[in-house]
Amino acid sequence: MNVSQILGQSLTLPNGSVIPNRFAKSALSETLGSVDLRVTKALPKLYQRWAEGGVGLSFTGNVMIDRRHLGEPNNVVLEDDRDMDMLKAWARAAKSNGGLVWMQLNHPGKQTPKMLNKDPMSPSAIPFRKEMQAFFGTPRAMTEDDIQDCIQRFANAAALAKEAGFDGVQIHGAHGYLVSQFLSPHHNQRDDQWGGSIENRMRFVVEVYKAMRAATGDNFSIGIKMNSADFQRGGFDENDAATVATTLAGLGIDLIEISGGTYETPAMAQGSEHHNKKLKKEVPVKESTRKREAYFLEFAEMLRSKVDVPLMVTGGFRTSEGMAAALESGACDLVGLGRPLCVEPDLVNRILAGEDFTSVVQPIKTGVKMIDKMALMEVSWYERQLHRMGKGKAPRRQDQGFWSLVDVLWLMTYRGIFNRVGRLRVS
Repeated sequence: MNVSQILGQSLTLPNGSVIPNRFAKSALSETLGSVDLRVTKALPKLYQRWAEGGVGLSFTGNVMIDRRHLGEPNNVVLEDDRDMDMLKAWARAAKSNGGLVWMQLNHPGKQTPKMLNKDPMSPSAIPFRKEMQAFFGTPRAMTEDDIQDCIQRFANAAALAKEAGFDGVQIHGAHGYLVSQFLSPHHNQRDDQWGGSIENRMRFVVEVYKAMRAATGDNFSIGIKMNSADFQRGGFDENDAATVATTLAGLGIDLIEISGGTYETPAMAQGSEHHNKKLKKEVPVKESTRKREAYFLEFAEMLRSKVDVPLMVTGGFRTSEGMAAALESGACDLVGLGRPLCVEPDLVNRILAGEDFTSVVQPIKTGVKMIDKMALMEVSWYERQLHRMGKGKAPRRQDQGFWSLVDVLWLMTYRGIFNRVGRLRVS
């Protein structure tokens, strides 16, 4: 088969749901909710654009399950049916060209900026590293009631998403948010049933999955986005990740998306090799690996030998040839795309029509070293493109980094700066 035929194959999930091709728009935090955290008309308009572009499966940006705990301003929060009409419009738009749409559900835990939450919580009262403590407060350790409340909130949000017409939900278990915090021995230092061994640390996500499944039924799709590793000393590693994945696969999860990193070590934005170096590990990288585009394919290959659940790899894909090679190797079943779809929302149609595609995505720089190093400006640049599409406009590939720098400086001056790398977690 040629590239377009490989990428154009449908994929049937364990529950019988059919994705029409092998392209998935990975979750990107759109920040298109209203100031009071509700669905706006910009969201259906944005997802209509991606549907028209041919994406087989779209994941929404992180929808929060508790308005007291936000990852950033202008999140959408799903606690009740007050926005049901707009939620239905969002789902219809995303599915308007025959694709599917899943809602990503999230709780930030301690990864919530001080300007939004003065009382963050986490499995344990472990602060961020020193240079980030100006932006993120030290969390309080969660009580048993807190834990049970969160589990029920995930289940309630999943049921509401199903009612609105979404085809599935995705648990955000990556990038340092609450589920990821429970999984990490660095962030989770509890000595009760929720901490200690990996069997205890993964109890939270297992109970979240079970509660969601009970609330939505066997035919509704449930997946997880999880780290291959945190790239952090004393953190969640690949052995832990394999244990979690095989456990969830045994329970009947429908799809596993693989990513990596946290706000403190954002491999999802810069690649895992960079963070191995940051940890001062001598990690040999084979030439064959360097030629492969996706950051987490080697972990996916290892996981493939352990589970039959469909796997999605996100982060680093830049050419149609690289995407097809990843599928043909058997390492993954879906190609996850983020930033490329922010600037070329029609790229799926073009590839399926036979175009030899290479993404125009490249680093966005201002020359202001502090801003460029923290990736604040680059994240803001991509958000500007999402906001343009949410207004019915085309993305501006020629948009100068200067204007995103202005956005960042405004944020720093008037709203308090925080590390926003996780707002566009994939690259």
